[in-house]
Amino acid sequence: MFLCAVLALPGFAQQTSNSNAQPATASTSQSADLQPIPADKPVNFWDGDDPNLVNLVTHPFANKKYVQRHVGPIRDRLNELDQLTLENGKAIKDVDARATQGIQLASEKSSLADQHASDAANKAQLAQTAATQASTHVSTVEQVVGSLDQYKGTGQTEIRFRAGQTVLSKAAKDALDEMAAPLKDQRSYIIEVRGFAAGRGQAAIASSQKMADSVVRYLVLNHQIPVYRIYTMSMGNAPVAGADGTMAKHTSGGRVEVNLMKNDLVGAVQH
Repeated sequence: MFLCAVLALPGFAQQTSNSNAQPATASTSQSADLQPIPADKPVNFWDGDDPNLVNLVTHPFANKKYVQRHVGPIRDRLNELDQLTLENGKAIKDVDARATQGIQLASEKSSLADQHASDAANKAQLAQTAATQASTHVSTVEQVVGSLDQYKGTGQTEIRFRAGQTVLSKAAKDALDEMAAPLKDQRSYIIEVRGFAAGRGQAAIASSQKMADSVVRYLVLNHQIPVYRIYTMSMGNAPVAGADGTMAKHTSGGRVEVNLMKNDLVGAVQH
C-alpha cells in the first residue's frame, strides 16, 4: 500500500497541475485577438507529460480536459474565421451595391448626354434651315433691288384744272377711276404724279402742289392706293418736252400728269 501511494502521488500532482493550468491557458487564448495558433513543441513522447508510470498507463486514454485543451484554440480560430468571412461578405455586398449605383448613375448621365447631343443636333439643323432660308431671301432681295430700275411706263393720264381751282372735276375722277381700278391687289407698280401750274416762281409751285395733292388724295381714299407707291412732284410752270422731243412752251393752265409704271420682272420674282 505504501508503494502504491508513492506511485500514485506524482500522477495526482500532475492532474492537479493540469487542472490549475487550464483556466490560465483558456484566458490567454481568449485575450489574444486574431493570434495564430501556436505550433506544437513536443518535449518528449508524452507531449510535456512527466514520464512516469501513471502517465504512461493513462496517456492513451484522452479525458475531457485533454480534448478541450487541444480543441479550444482551434474552435476559437474557426469562430474568428467565420467572423472574418461574414465581414468580408458584407464588404463585398457593399462594393457591389456601390458599383451598381455607379453604373446606374453613369448610365443616366450617358442618356442625358445623348439627349443633349440630340437637342443640339436638332437646333443645328434648325439653324441650318434658317440660314438657308435667309440666304434664299437675301438672293431674292438682291434680285429685286437689282431690278428696281426696270420700271416702265404703261400709261399716262392727264388731269386738267380750271384756272385758280384745285378741285377735281367729274371727268378727272372718271379718268383716275379708269386708271386705278385695274391696280387692285396688284404689286410691283408705282404712280408718278407731276403737277404743273401757270404763273411764276413759288406761287406756281404751290399751286401745282395743291393740284397734285388733290389727285393723290383721291387715289388713296377712293382706291386704297398705298401712299408709298405714289411719288409727287411740284413742277410749277416748268417747261415740258413735247411728243417729238422738242421743248414745249410753258403751260397756260393747271394740269397734273399721272404716270403708271410697272416692273414685270419684280412681279414675276414675287410670285
